[in-house]
Amino acid sequence: MEERRCALCQRAATDLTRHHLIPRTVHKRPRTRRNFTRDQRLTVVLLCRACHKQIHSLFTESELARTYCSIEALAAHPEIARFIEWVARRPPTVDVRVRRRR
Repeated sequence: MEERRCALCQRAATDLTRHHLIPRTVHKRPRTRRNFTRDQRLTVVLLCRACHKQIHSLFTESELARTYCSIEALAAHPEIARFIEWVARRPPTVDVRVRRRR
């Protein structure tokens, strides 16, 4: 059986969540339809809960669609990169608390 890993932190996790790289709430907006194909809008990656919570606490749905619509773009953001480095050292069973955006 293949071990499933978080697409961001690469931790082996049993409880992975589905993350739409382009949030579903912006799929019907004309700008989103104009800039992304249907396949791009429906792209989903598996993330551990900690990474998923961190992403949604830092970015709005519009920011995710406009700027952070790929794993590479997310990982390149300084706060996400710092979080990934930190959380990668934690066991996957640890419940990580995420600070909300100020």
